[in-house]
Amino acid sequence: MTSPAPAAAPATAAALPLFTTYRRVFDPPGALAFTLAGLVGRLGYSMLGVAMLTAIVSSGHSYALAGAVSAAGLAGVALGLPLLGRLVDRYGQRRVAVPAALCSALPRTAAPFLIHFAAPGWLLCLAAFAASCAPNLGGMARARWTHLHHADPGLLHSANSLEQTLDEVCFTLGPVLGALLCGGGSPAAGLLLVSLLSTAGALLFAAQRRTEPPVAPAPAGGTGFPLRAPGAALLVAVFGTTGIVFGAMEITTLAWSRAHGHQAATGLLLGLQAAGSGLSGLVLGLRPAHGAPYRRLLLGLTAMAAALLLPLAVVLLGGGPVPLGLALFLAGTGTAPTMVTGMTLLQRVLPAAALNEGMAIAVCGIVVGISAGSAVGGLAAQHTPGGTGFALPAAAAALALLLALTGRRAFEH
Repeated sequence: MTSPAPAAAPATAAALPLFTTYRRVFDPPGALAFTLAGLVGRLGYSMLGVAMLTAIVSSGHSYALAGAVSAAGLAGVALGLPLLGRLVDRYGQRRVAVPAALCSALPRTAAPFLIHFAAPGWLLCLAAFAASCAPNLGGMARARWTHLHHADPGLLHSANSLEQTLDEVCFTLGPVLGALLCGGGSPAAGLLLVSLLSTAGALLFAAQRRTEPPVAPAPAGGTGFPLRAPGAALLVAVFGTTGIVFGAMEITTLAWSRAHGHQAATGLLLGLQAAGSGLSGLVLGLRPAHGAPYRRLLLGLTAMAAALLLPLAVVLLGGGPVPLGLALFLAGTGTAPTMVTGMTLLQRVLPAAALNEGMAIAVCGIVVGISAGSAVGGLAAQHTPGGTGFALPAAAAALALLLALTGRRAFEH
């Protein structure tokens, strides 16, 4: 009689690369510790914006005040991240992250009391601005992976893929958790918990000294502005345009759900998109990075632009939430490979002494793009039939591809 064991062996063997590859990523002592600490901190930070908005509205304040506070928080991100990134490049992660985390914790902790006691709007905006000037844990984590695996491009590729997956987890679950925590009976308690998670994660991350990269010596004449590195400004523009995809997709999905009576399915639909991106990021990390990063970026942008046509096709054909969910999942699979390759390329073109500042500027580009995508997507949802706004993410991805194509001379040399 033939034993059934050999039939199960291929499935077992196929599962081994996942564990083997990512086990090797975490081989350096302290790698798992800083990853988990950074995940806690990033999850807290990703909850902050929605938690603040929900707490303000739930406490009886106006949507106008909530919008002003949100804008102040985005301004804090745009100004604070690059500045802190430059300080990290100059003085090291721990020496900057610890005081920055503690300083930003003060306004985050004060915010629930300001909301509860109906403090003036300008004071709430100031608190949101200061609370958003926090360490860029994602950028510092990527700098650590670059330090740990610079001699093995394959492992660095897998580490960057993992980081993108963690980003997807944080920025998908964070707003949902923030709304749940602050939309119930005690918005103040929810905001305090968000502040605790953010601060504790940042401090625990900074405490992992074994994996902290050394401060790179500045070249003669100083590091200068990181976007002067060949191709860096173009990559930031590509990231910003890709951010439009994220912002427009979120608001358009919400508008379609409301217009067709499926509002309860909005979270699931957006979750399927994030799941597609996260899964593709993990799978990408298992495969060798063939070809030059620039060519891989062009392929990723092309695939993303093509995949983003699927949700548009579904809604134009009158499809319901099930086919739209499948289309969003498939559309999401084009996101992570593009972001991973773009970040890898940015790490290559930036000078070591300006790595954190350059990546912080890239994150700011994404944040600005998300805001612009939400604004334009909201206008499209207001003035066009529900769902036609899905043309905007596809158009933004196509624009990102056109921008990337202009960098052939900068990257292919």
